[in-house]
Amino acid sequence: MNSKLWLAIAAVVVIAVIGAFLAFQQQPSAPLTTPQTATQPAQTTTPRGNVYVIYDIGGRGDLSFNDMAYLGASRAAKDFGLGLKEVQSKTQDDYVPNLRAVAKSGDAVIAVAVGFLMTDAVKQVSQEFPTVKFAIIDGYIPDRPNVLSVLYRENEGSALVGALAALAAYYHNCTRVGIVLGMEIPVLWKFEIGYAYGVRWAERYIRQKFGKDVRFDILYVYTGSFNDPAKGKQAAEVMLTQGVCVIYQAAGATGLGVFEAVAEAGRRAGRSMGPPFAIGVDADQDYIKPGFILASMMKRVDVGVYEATKRVVEGTFQGGVLELGLKEGGVSVSTLDDLAQFLEIGIRAGAVKESDAQSIINAVKDMRSKIPQWIWEAVDQFKQDIIAGREKVPLPTTQDQVVQLRKELGLGAVS
Repeated sequence: MNSKLWLAIAAVVVIAVIGAFLAFQQQPSAPLTTPQTATQPAQTTTPRGNVYVIYDIGGRGDLSFNDMAYLGASRAAKDFGLGLKEVQSKTQDDYVPNLRAVAKSGDAVIAVAVGFLMTDAVKQVSQEFPTVKFAIIDGYIPDRPNVLSVLYRENEGSALVGALAALAAYYHNCTRVGIVLGMEIPVLWKFEIGYAYGVRWAERYIRQKFGKDVRFDILYVYTGSFNDPAKGKQAAEVMLTQGVCVIYQAAGATGLGVFEAVAEAGRRAGRSMGPPFAIGVDADQDYIKPGFILASMMKRVDVGVYEATKRVVEGTFQGGVLELGLKEGGVSVSTLDDLAQFLEIGIRAGAVKESDAQSIINAVKDMRSKIPQWIWEAVDQFKQDIIAGREKVPLPTTQDQVVQLRKELGLGAVS
C-alpha cells in the first residue's frame, strides 16, 4: 500500500475512533472564517452555551495536538451540557476575524484558541471583548483577567522519551538518535532541549549501571511545517541514512511521514519491528505503525481544554497561567493501558475490527517485551526524580538560551 493511501486510511479510521470516544460523530469542518456547529447527541435541554475551539492553520486531522484539543472540548461539552462549535483558520490572517466572530456570537461559554501562533490575536481580541472568556493552548498571556494560558512542561515528557530513545539505542548497539520538529517556535524548544537532556541523562545512567562511557550523537531538524508528511518523511530518511536508529517526532501531521520512513526502513531490512524506531507525540500514536513506534510522549491538551471549560462552568475561572507537567499528569509516556483503552473505544464503535485491534496490541506488546525491563525501570526512575525535583530539565524561553543549550547538550543540526 502506498504512503498516501495509508495516510488517508489512517486519518479516516482515527478520526472515526475519536468521534466514537465522544459518543457522537461530526462531519469534517471545512476551512472557514465563521464558526461551524458540531453535531451533538440529542439532549433533553437546550445547551446553555457553546465551547468554541478555534484552530490554527494546522487544524484537525493531525492525529495529535489539534485532535487532542477536540477531544477535551467534546468531553467538556458532553459533561456540562454545552454545544460545541469549531472554527478552522486557513491562514494566520484569519485568527483575529475568527476570534472576533466567536466573541460577537453571544453564546460562547469559552473560546479556546489552539496553538502558540494565535497568541497575538488572542491578546488583541480579548482586550476588545473583556467580558468574553478565552483560553489559549501554548500561548503566554499572564495578565488578562479573561484569558487563561494553558502551558505544558513538554520538556519533562520529552526528557523521558529522550532517555528511552538513548537506552533503547544503546541496547541495539546504536549511538545516534534524532528529533524531527515542525515550525521553530518557542514551545518546540521545550521538546528539542528536553529530549537532548534525557539523552544525556541516559549516558550518566549507563555509566553508573554498566561502567561504560557512551556518547550519543543527537541530530535535530525543523521542517517548518505541521501538516506536511512528505517533509517529515524526507527529514527522517536523511537521519536514517546517517545512522540514526530512534527518531522522536514533534511535528504534528508532518510527523506521520517520520513513521512512514522508519517503518519502510525496518521492513526493507526484513524486520516486523524496530530498530529503527520512531517516537510519537501529543496523543498515543503507538498504533499507527505498530512495532516501529517505541512509545509516545503524550501531551494532554484535552486535559487543559477540559479544565479551562470546567472552571468557567463552575464559576472559578480566573485569568493567569495553568501549567501542566509530569506531576499534574499533563505529560506522560504512553503505556499499553493507553493503547488498549484507545482501541477498545474503536471496537465498540465499529471503527476498528476486533481482530485488527488485537493484532495491533500484540505487535506493540511484542515489541515492548523485546526492550529489557531495566530500560523501562530506568525511565520510571528518571520520571520520579523529575517529579521530586532531583532532576531539573532545562526550560528555554529565549533564542539565546536555546543556542547555548544546544551547545552544552551537543545537538547537531541536520544539513
